[in-house]
Parts: sequence; C-alpha cells; structure tokens
Amino acid sequence: MAELAERYLAYVRTTKRSHDIDERYLRLHLLPRFGALHLDQLRQEEIVDWLNGKVKAGYAQATVNRWQVILGHMMRLAKLWKVPGAETNPLEGVKQKDPQNRKERFLNAAETRRLKRAVDDSPNPMLKYIVALLLLTGCRKRELLDAKWEDVNLDRKTWLIPMSKTGKRHVPLSDEAIAVLRAIPRFGTCAYVLPNPKTLKPFRSFYNSWDSARRAAHLPDVRVHDLRHSAASNLVNAGQSLYVVAKVLGHSQTRTTERYAHLDAGVLLNAVNAAAQVTGTTWSSDSK
Repeated sequence: MAELAERYLAYVRTTKRSHDIDERYLRLHLLPRFGALHLDQLRQEEIVDWLNGKVKAGYAQATVNRWQVILGHMMRLAKLWKVPGAETNPLEGVKQKDPQNRKERFLNAAETRRLKRAVDDSPNPMLKYIVALLLLTGCRKRELLDAKWEDVNLDRKTWLIPMSKTGKRHVPLSDEAIAVLRAIPRFGTCAYVLPNPKTLKPFRSFYNSWDSARRAAHLPDVRVHDLRHSAASNLVNAGQSLYVVAKVLGHSQTRTTERYAHLDAGVLLNAVNAAAQVTGTTWSSDSK
C-alpha cells in the first residue's frame, strides 16, 4: 500500500487540485494503518470497522468519508494499472455514510461589522482583503488565494476563474469588491492578487490569523466557508433568484444552491404579504 500510495500521489498531482489534502490524509491516517499491507491483504470488514472506529473516536463523518474515497480510488487505479494484488477492490459496493453535518451558519449585519473590525486589526495584513472578497464574491477559499491579477478586469468588473470545481467561470465584481481590489497593495511584479507578503506565493493556509480574528469578534463557530454561505444568503435576501445565486457561486444546478439560500424571516413575511395582495381580495371577516 505504501508503494501504491507513492504512485497514486504522483498521478493525482497532475490531475487533482486538492492533491495536498490526499497526501496529508494518507501520511497521517491511511498509511499508518494500511501502508505495510499487500493489496490482497486488505479486507473489507477490517477497513469498514476502522473507518467506523475513527468516527467513534471523534472524527467527522465527512472526513472519514474522504479517507474512504481516497482508498477506493487508489484501488481502482491499481486495478487499471494491473498492479499485482489489485484484482479485487475491497471497498467496491461500500456506500459512504451520510455525514448529516450540513451546518448552516450565516453572518448577520452586526456579526459582519464585528468581523470587519477584527480582521482590520489582524497582524496578517492580507486577512482583511481575503475576508472581504470571500464575502463580496461568494467564491471558494482556494479560488481566491490562487487568483492572479491577469484574470481580474477592473474596468469590466469581472474576475475569470480559469479552473474551478465546475470549470472555467466569470465572477461579477460589485463596486464594493472593486474598491477592495483597488486597495490591495501590489508587490512589484508578483502575479498573485493576495500573496503571502513573506513569500509572494499564495497562502497555503491563513487559519491562525483567521482563528484569532473570529475569536476577537466573538464568532468562534464561524468557519471560512461560512463566508460563502453568507454571500449566498445576502444575495437571496436582496431579492435575487436561486438561478442568479447559482450563477454567482458557480453551481451547475440550483439544487446545490438551496442549502446556501437562507432567507431572513422579514423577507419571507414580505413575500407572503405581497402574494396575499395580488388578487385584491380581503379574506378576514372584520374587513367586509
């Protein structure tokens, strides 16, 4: 398995953007347990028991599912490559368990203001721009961290993401987003919009500065991905349709967008009140 992992990682580095996550999961979790085994020594029951045990130990089901996906993908490739011992995939037919962790967290106006003050005070000078653009564009974290100036057109107010989960797409830039982009310091000929000032390369992580800022804002439960949730929620609460929100977020279907489309109670009340007035008929008995 350890030898197969080396070949697998060499392959996914050329085909998968999240190959660094695969490498970490293999190194920290999968290989310590299965690395010394020959491929034909892998047993479905043992793997499933190990995965279930990790959930009981406190790991998120979604994370454990990712380990299952990596292991299954490795075995499928091994069979394709005709690696001895890979004739049977022990995970074939094993369904992933429902993570049941569709946590919905949206920032309200007061929380957004607190977060802004906190990121403005962060020792990481780029954090305030990162957080602002995640909220204003609804893009994914990695899409923003890898963004290059050559793909940003301030005059046309568009940002081209050449490679996303759904392929190439154009993100519309609001006037507020344009203002943030214009305020970002430039670092000579550095191609990246939001580089780490120390390396002039994209941040691999900004978790420490983010964690300090969210705690300073009394928002310890807010994740970076919740900024994307909040961007979608803001669009819907501004009256935009799920179709429009899906286009902005880069979803291929509105069904995916629905989990982000949290509606404020006031918006819902306005909607039903407007619907009740369409026919001009009053139904209450005290208004004859």
